[in-house]
Amino acid sequence: MPRTERTPLPALSRPYLALGLEGSANKLGAGIIRHSPTANDRSGVALNNATVEILSNVRHTYVTPPGEGFQPSDTAKHHKHWILCVVSESVRASGIQSIDEIDCICYTKGPGMGAPLQSVSLIARTLAQMYEKPLVGVNHCVGHIEMGRTITGAQNPVVLYVSGGNTQVVAYSAQRYRIFGETLDIAVGNCLDRFARVIGLSNDPSPGYNIEKEARKGKRLLHLPFGTKGMDVSLAGILSATEAYTKDKRFIPSVAPRSTAPVGALANGASLAGTAQHSKDLAEDTPTCDVQGNQIDAITPADLCFSLQEHVFAMLVEITERAMAHIGSRDVLIVGGVGSNVRLQEMMGIMAQERGGNVFATDERFCIDNGIMIAHAGLLAYRMGQTTPLEKSTTTQRFRTDAPHIQWRT
Repeated sequence: MPRTERTPLPALSRPYLALGLEGSANKLGAGIIRHSPTANDRSGVALNNATVEILSNVRHTYVTPPGEGFQPSDTAKHHKHWILCVVSESVRASGIQSIDEIDCICYTKGPGMGAPLQSVSLIARTLAQMYEKPLVGVNHCVGHIEMGRTITGAQNPVVLYVSGGNTQVVAYSAQRYRIFGETLDIAVGNCLDRFARVIGLSNDPSPGYNIEKEARKGKRLLHLPFGTKGMDVSLAGILSATEAYTKDKRFIPSVAPRSTAPVGALANGASLAGTAQHSKDLAEDTPTCDVQGNQIDAITPADLCFSLQEHVFAMLVEITERAMAHIGSRDVLIVGGVGSNVRLQEMMGIMAQERGGNVFATDERFCIDNGIMIAHAGLLAYRMGQTTPLEKSTTTQRFRTDAPHIQWRT
């Protein structure tokens, strides 16, 4: 849908292309995007006097065994091993002949895990020098927001940014993305991932996905603390309380099957290095009697997943609605990896509908960390004349969402 927002972006006289590299956590991504003058016959999304075309969006995920998280050093090794393959596939899938055709190379400057960020920025600097292209360092959070706005057509919504490393309620004002509320301890994605490890759920394709799938089978809403603190949330306490139920004598554990299949990168919907197998559903039937045949008050992993999701998402809906009331907005845009959770979208949609508004969200292609969002945000900055000198092409684990100058918006 055409966007009507005024923009200081200069009109394009020719198409511009950008390569984006993302590797702030366990997702390694490369994507190529094109911004073209609107007066053409190409299909794409109309945005800021240009047509945005996604030419390729390739991703490869570092997956660890069930019960284990991913360490920075091991994740960095994964990125170094796969980066050339992912970039090559991105170029091939885009239809361009060479990186020579690219106008700028964009990379994730932060926030994220130090070692993975550095491994990908090293490749970005190398490509920039090899092909004599300018570099553009991109804030990971801004990349999520700008990609979400473009894909959904949301004009000026309150943004709920939920991922493995970040949980923030954001709104735009005066060329900055202002943070209204955020987590005081751990991020929502980290909370869900850690509980998935406690109950032995698979990390393939992601622990959060398997938590969501398990929660659909939950039948009991258990009591958990509700950790809203004004405009902020605290999630460490609710995680500890949920974990405590696994020590309860009523808890009946289930063992998630271990997946031995290789996890391949997604290249425009096709597999690059094998087909990822989603973990099998856990057993539907749960014992409701002890060995003597007496009825027991059973607590299942599905009940815990359901209860954790419902409480945490209710907290997120509450602080988002407060931000909407504060700035007078009726619309919500959900971005970040947890944003692809259907239950979260459903709960947020009920709240937005009651306020006469809408909820906007994308699927896992754009919610989950990807290279195309870095390419898009970087190209917007490049069109405004923003580049990153080689000597300043560093990375930082703490790059705040409200730090970048959003020069391309009024």
